[in-house]
Amino acid sequence: MISEDTRRAIDNCMSCSSMCEETIAYCMDMPGTMMDAMNMRTLMDCAAITKVCADMMCRMSPMQKEMCAMCARMCMMCAEMCMKMPGDAQMMKLAEACRACANSCQTMAGAAA
Repeated sequence: MISEDTRRAIDNCMSCSSMCEETIAYCMDMPGTMMDAMNMRTLMDCAAITKVCADMMCRMSPMQKEMCAMCARMCMMCAEMCMKMPGDAQMMKLAEACRACANSCQTMAGAAA
């Protein structure tokens, strides 16, 4: 049975992954060069790791704590990158989603097995 904390972490991961994907599309549609390649990679990595992390928690993988710890680090990195663009509402929404995901994954990483 999946606990309430795990369910919240799964939901936050899926929300963050979707928001990352939306932001990738948003950045690609912007005129000019809003994002450099490294920042785009950060978005792609965050989208991927949050999806994998949610999947692992859903199937109660024995490696979920380690994945949650890595996911929390990736989400904080992405949030910090977003905060360098405070005038952009999309980036601020993503930073918020990343911080929520990081917090719930950090809780899961420290949870008892």
